[in-house]
Amino acid sequence: MPALNVEFSDQELEELRALAQERGTTMKAVVREATADKIARHRALREAAEVFQATFRNPDLADAIAAAGLDDGPAPSATGRAA
Repeated sequence: MPALNVEFSDQELEELRALAQERGTTMKAVVREATADKIARHRALREAAEVFQATFRNPDLADAIAAAGLDDGPAPSATGRAA
């Protein structure tokens, strides 16, 4: 099985060791779980962003938002930049 060497500071190793002990598992299992969770979260956010962008590129939706008078964006400041 492929492996990856990852360097941790002494403090990070102490915290990792404590977390693994608290969970009753190995340090390797904690790192794998955290990595898998981070990858899944990144994938979900990327997919959600794609859906969001596709939805708001829809001209019918843009027209409906404009017709409803919805504007929940930040108010422009005197310099034209959002606060």
